[in-house]
Amino acid sequence: MKKILLICFCLIGLTTVTMAQTKPAEFKFEKETHDYGKITIGTPATFEFKFTNIGDEDLLITKTETTSGTVASFTQSSIPKGGSGIIKVTFSPTGEPMPFSKTIKIISNSKTPTKVLYIKGETVK
Repeated sequence: MKKILLICFCLIGLTTVTMAQTKPAEFKFEKETHDYGKITIGTPATFEFKFTNIGDEDLLITKTETTSGTVASFTQSSIPKGGSGIIKVTFSPTGEPMPFSKTIKIISNSKTPTKVLYIKGETVK
């Protein structure tokens, strides 16, 4: 019985050490917030958030979620270790002139499964 317990503890220890050595996929963005400054109402504005996968596994982007007036797309859904990609965000201002702040959620298999990017600025006539 003692031998079985010893073997089990050794296997658990080896598994833990092995798993600790590999880093899951992870985003490293050049910047996570973009300030558009002043944007004329009715004129769409686009910005590209550039990132690198600094993890050991492939980074798989499942989807993006945006707030109203904002559309996000990504270059590819699978980014290999050390590879890079782009999240392209387009904001189309409507309504009255005012400051704005929007979020873009990125859902993936990364160390932090939900990553949030931010855009801000002011709409003018």
